[in-house]
Amino acid sequence: MIELQDIHKSFEDKEVLKGISAEFKNGITNLIIGQSGSGKTVLMRNIVGLLEPTSGKILYDGRDFTALGKKEKMLLRREMGMIFQSAALFDSLTVLENVMFPLDMFSNDTLRDRKRRAQFCLDRVNLLEAQNKLPEEISGGMQKRVAIARAIALNPKYLFCDEPNSGLDPKTSLVIDALINDITKEYNMTTIINTHDMNSVLGIGENIIFIYEGKKEWQGNKEQVITSDNERLNSFVFASDLLKEVKKMEADKRK
Repeated sequence: MIELQDIHKSFEDKEVLKGISAEFKNGITNLIIGQSGSGKTVLMRNIVGLLEPTSGKILYDGRDFTALGKKEKMLLRREMGMIFQSAALFDSLTVLENVMFPLDMFSNDTLRDRKRRAQFCLDRVNLLEAQNKLPEEISGGMQKRVAIARAIALNPKYLFCDEPNSGLDPKTSLVIDALINDITKEYNMTTIINTHDMNSVLGIGENIIFIYEGKKEWQGNKEQVITSDNERLNSFVFASDLLKEVKKMEADKRK
């Protein structure tokens, strides 16, 4: 579990995060949502240690990340997996070599065992047959699946996903959502997803944090999103006509 305690973050005289407290439990998909400029990206960067909060605590299973020394932070980062907005694969490496990269960096296993682990992870995302291809030879959706395989190669406790469905068509996005959800439960990880994708919110949003102007405006799950009377949340989530109709249908059922 990751716990945020009264997180503030300022850049010179501009306060971006204004006292955010939240819990992200393991074994479920935790989503951070909000409009552009709301502070959700800054919040994610603070959680993973790319930025330091101005004040507050970030606890990883009780360990205060903000108070750790350089060596301790490095060890904790080895327990993290990252999936970036772009797949961020190395163009000159094969699919297999990309997945092996964190193993080569941080594992003391033999080359044979590292290769087996990478192949296991590729098989888990149904891409073992593409192991010898270069990233440019596979689709965008397949590249994201390779990124997932690479993220779980070191068997992390914590998985962070920054807009994992960015640039993907709706059908492929559903595949990626289902894969992240399945892996989260299979490995009992603490998974945090930063997303604009409302299909993800309504599909796999087991714990959703809605950030508005640097504050936690609302927290709940995908069922509670549908029934919420929070006007700011509704304006953000149900911006499209189709989603407005979903909201209306749910309201009519409750009458």
